[in-house]
Amino acid sequence: MIFARTKLLYPLGLILFLITSSIHSQTKTYSIAFGSCDNQRLKNELWKSIDKNLPVAWIWGGDNVYSDTEDMNALKENYAIQKNDADYLEFRANKQILGTWDDHDYGLNDGGEEYPYKRASQQLLLDFLGTAKDAPERFRDGVYNSRLINVDGNKVKIIVLDTRFFRTAVTKSLNSKKRFQPNHYGQGTILGEAQWKWLEQELNSSEAPFNVIVSSIQLLSDKHGFECWGNFPHEIDKLEKIIVASKAKGTFIISGDRHIATFSSKKVPNLNYPLVDFTSSGLTHVYSSFSGEENPYQIGKVVAEKNFGLLQFDFTNHLVIMQIRGAENKLLSEHIQQY
Repeated sequence: MIFARTKLLYPLGLILFLITSSIHSQTKTYSIAFGSCDNQRLKNELWKSIDKNLPVAWIWGGDNVYSDTEDMNALKENYAIQKNDADYLEFRANKQILGTWDDHDYGLNDGGEEYPYKRASQQLLLDFLGTAKDAPERFRDGVYNSRLINVDGNKVKIIVLDTRFFRTAVTKSLNSKKRFQPNHYGQGTILGEAQWKWLEQELNSSEAPFNVIVSSIQLLSDKHGFECWGNFPHEIDKLEKIIVASKAKGTFIISGDRHIATFSSKKVPNLNYPLVDFTSSGLTHVYSSFSGEENPYQIGKVVAEKNFGLLQFDFTNHLVIMQIRGAENKLLSEHIQQY
């Protein structure tokens, strides 16, 4: 069963369902928040609003600072500005922090494996996230990692991907209105061989009722001509097949990059629930002139206001309430997915 809300009114049946479940089933829930595209030179006015939802964890979705540079001292300084922001210091004091990078904190706009300072940049991102000095990602190429969020025995596995370190060349579009076009099928990679093996193991071994895959770029929306998994169509097929074969429960994608927020949903063969890609971007600046784009998997509306993503996990009823929220914690859009 799928519950989706595209307006600010619940269907009566859903209201009764949630109320009844809460009263009679002693519903067990907790929240995780995420966001992307946070320019350290602009004031992030959303931290207090995010905190009102009492998330147990915060996930940085990429472009955590804007620092397209080969100067590692400049990148370090920009992370320091972000990390020492008074509101962020207060926000992160009582929750787990994890995440990935995208191109502007990686150090090269639209960059991939060719960036020469990626190993030094990797350590600076891990410092910013507060990653332990003995963590595996300190000693291998790429910032991919996983964490099991466990609150009173209720588990959510967060699988964080790196879509930059290993990503091979993209193809410039022949259409002047778009930046990129899909590579020939089978040409190039997003994750690289080692990360693909790791991801497969993470999904195969997961016993969590919910598995959240963090991708800095969108998986399902693939017609806009910017960076996305659709530039490597064979990689989309590979990911979908791994998810299906793993039988991992409640698996979905969260993404950023686009300076808009939206939900996309796709029926994948042999997967007994729709595959959702929940995009939240950006925290400090957005694509305010957005007027629409082709996305065959879009559900609900596209939000072009400053926003963050909120995931509310209902372990009793096996559903995730996915919310796009903005200034003053305003609810901008919502999708409810049962698993």
